[in-house]
Amino acid sequence: MKKILSNKKAIFVFLFPTLLLMLVIVIVPIFISGYYSMLEWDGIGTGKFIGITNYQNLIQDSRFINSVKNSLLFAGLSLFLQIPFSLLLAIVVSNVTKGEKFYRTAYFIPVIISTVVIGQLWQKIYNGDYGLLNALLGTIGLERLQQDWLGQESTALICSFIPILWQYVGYHMLIMYAGIKSLSPELNEAARIDGAGNAQIAFKITIPLLKPIIKVCVTFSLIGALKVFDLIYVLTNGGPFFSTEVPSIYMYTTIFNSYKYGYGSAMSIFIILECLVFTVLLNLFFNNKKEAI
Repeated sequence: MKKILSNKKAIFVFLFPTLLLMLVIVIVPIFISGYYSMLEWDGIGTGKFIGITNYQNLIQDSRFINSVKNSLLFAGLSLFLQIPFSLLLAIVVSNVTKGEKFYRTAYFIPVIISTVVIGQLWQKIYNGDYGLLNALLGTIGLERLQQDWLGQESTALICSFIPILWQYVGYHMLIMYAGIKSLSPELNEAARIDGAGNAQIAFKITIPLLKPIIKVCVTFSLIGALKVFDLIYVLTNGGPFFSTEVPSIYMYTTIFNSYKYGYGSAMSIFIILECLVFTVLLNLFFNNKKEAI
């Protein structure tokens, strides 16, 4: 193994297929999108070069600004609700004495279900006429709260986030659960001998040692929220009145409905840069925390 790791030719041979694949399906399309973003083009024929005009129009587009606000709200909710809840579940499940495998599997099941299926499922739950949520509210005497949850601007956005939270909590929970299980049990045993309770062990031992794993989950959660598309598309398609629209939905409709390939490509570049900037900021935040410790 040491001979292979020290052999630069062997390293290149093993890495080259992956690097080539990344170049073909990631790097090259990004540069092509960057070129298209500087064109006024309908996808047919020759485009007209207009420089950064599409990006200037993005800044002045109130619909696009609103979609960015929605995606940032999703990102904030993911960081401050999804990740803490996933961490709590991971700690609880890892300390369960009976049924640990059952709970671990049950929480992970939504991750493996098709997003389209999940969207259809939650549409039935939120339906204003026969939805499960309204039926439950009627059963407990809260008929005044019954409404078309996805059909109103005031409730559609938060109702669109709940299925995302439900679907990916198990994903982050399983990653953190694996991280907790990789920690030495002797640390917890020593802490218990010194009189530490479950809460003290969690906050003083488990979470600090789990920070590299938490960093990975936070990054995945943030990027996933910023580029979310499929579940929102199935649930509301960005409606009503663009209240749940995010940049990826707006980009899709701009390219495939309005045939503005240049303008839509500018949105795609914005999404890429947005994810890159927030990833760098997260790395800086966790590195600063590490140095402080």
